[in-house]
Amino acid sequence: MQDAKEEVRARLNIEDVIGEYVQLKRAGRNFKGLSPFSGEKTPSFYVSPDKHIWHDFSSNKGGDVFTFVMEVEGMDFRQALEHLARKAGVDLSIYDTKGSQEIAKRKKRLLEANDLAANYYQHCLINNQHAIDYVFKKRGLSKRIVQDFRIGYAPTSGDALTQFLSKKGFSPQELSQAGLVNRYGGDMFRGRMMVPLMDGVGQVIGFTARIIVDDPQAPKYLNTPQTLLYDKGRHVFGLSQAKEAIRNNDYAVIVEGNLDVISSHQVGITQVVATAGTAMTEHHLRALVRLSGHARLAFDGDKAGLAATERAIPIAQAVGIDLTIISLPDNAKDPDELIKQDEQLWQKAINDAKPVVDWVLKQYSLREDLSSAAGKKSFTTQALNVIRALRDAVEQEHYLQKIAAYTNSSLEVLKSKLASGDGPSEQPLRRIAHQPVIEQDSLIYQDNLLAAALIDGATHDLFREVDLETFIGPERQAVAKYLAEQGGRAVKDTPVDLQNYDTYVKILLLKADARYADWNDQDRYFETARLLRQVAKEYKKKQKDILTEQLREAEALGDDTRAAEIRGQINNLIKEIQSGQR
Repeated sequence: MQDAKEEVRARLNIEDVIGEYVQLKRAGRNFKGLSPFSGEKTPSFYVSPDKHIWHDFSSNKGGDVFTFVMEVEGMDFRQALEHLARKAGVDLSIYDTKGSQEIAKRKKRLLEANDLAANYYQHCLINNQHAIDYVFKKRGLSKRIVQDFRIGYAPTSGDALTQFLSKKGFSPQELSQAGLVNRYGGDMFRGRMMVPLMDGVGQVIGFTARIIVDDPQAPKYLNTPQTLLYDKGRHVFGLSQAKEAIRNNDYAVIVEGNLDVISSHQVGITQVVATAGTAMTEHHLRALVRLSGHARLAFDGDKAGLAATERAIPIAQAVGIDLTIISLPDNAKDPDELIKQDEQLWQKAINDAKPVVDWVLKQYSLREDLSSAAGKKSFTTQALNVIRALRDAVEQEHYLQKIAAYTNSSLEVLKSKLASGDGPSEQPLRRIAHQPVIEQDSLIYQDNLLAAALIDGATHDLFREVDLETFIGPERQAVAKYLAEQGGRAVKDTPVDLQNYDTYVKILLLKADARYADWNDQDRYFETARLLRQVAKEYKKKQKDILTEQLREAEALGDDTRAAEIRGQINNLIKEIQSGQR
């Protein structure tokens, strides 16, 4: 795909693509605008047409045109490539293998069939008074929402859609592969309100269908079966309509039902998506974490909802998304019903979301008699199984204290039970190595340091005595190594030795041009020296944190020899940090 990527890049001006999202103004050789990723009021978002690179100083994000579309649209690379290829008029199939070309052709046909089906269902809706009454009067949906979500109606006749699509040139096999027909070759959906299932860019990949005349013999909802386009374990309903609001609000609301999403959007609460009635998966959260690192779940408060929430905790930990839980009032079974009562109550419930572990512990406490030994045993077993899913030692400690308060137990007893792995899972506790958190500020000042140094050859000698391990990530270490070994002259373009990190080097050069180009040689030199000292100091602080965690473990194991050795290392580091501050 590298050739395809370069062809798309060559045909598009990065400033034109980004200009569709950000109002850009010329600033010398570059363009400048307000960051689309933060609420800044002073422009610090730069685009370099020469380097085909963008950089946002407010969030320290940057990259090429593909990474921008991935960030702003919440797409993965393949989706961004396909999106930009359509814009550039590039046929990606000529770059694929024969097998990939065949799959791409099949996907294209299935997308065309689903799109035509959505149009057909919309046409049937406006021509059927019974369907109109259900959609607009009984469900109370507005014309805008019906248009935004492309809601339609499937007629009751057995093969109306099949006949329509057959006349458009689609074979029975294609209609079956699209999930539009049943095993007998007739229409899959009949007499139902049709809600298209769309991918992240708004392409129809399937349907969910709600019966409009109650029939105890018929299921209330029918969904498209798994197809080449639709996978319920990956699909996030409403994502294409919600992604801008998710990014702007910096959180997604995840509900269970598609109509909960539609009702929310109708009242202007548009950061809402659904897992479409299926269990939450890592794929669902990975699609959302591209837009925000925060999600609020509105699952049922019953036993099944509690179990679903429990399952979501380790998934969220793995993806790196912060979960909170929305609790609905007792008189509303779902968000759709609550919105019908009062839309402000739904917004209040969202605002009052509680941290997921706090919510789970509260639910457990309500289900057990905590005045009895049996109740305490059951509660702590369930609660500690949740705590094991947490990756951060401080977070574990916090919730152990809460469990102790619930049960009037000692921390020592709970830690012993946690370490023993006592519980139905019968899985031995595996100690997770402490991983120091990399603060965004650390990355920013390291990037500033390297940017300033790249354009000033006189500063490169300062890197010769630097420990490369003090830099975070292989790209920063590679640049620092180049400056120490090959430096001496100002860098204007990516050197041969750094071609593997071309995008990162170009971002540094754009940052240098915007921030340091007007500085005099003496100021750049002093700034480089200052930032190098800061890098060394922060590295030693992180090493101290790691050693402190190791000391706790050694003390817990009763390894006095190891503990004494670590204390000596910590004391030496403290002296080095203090001497560097003088």
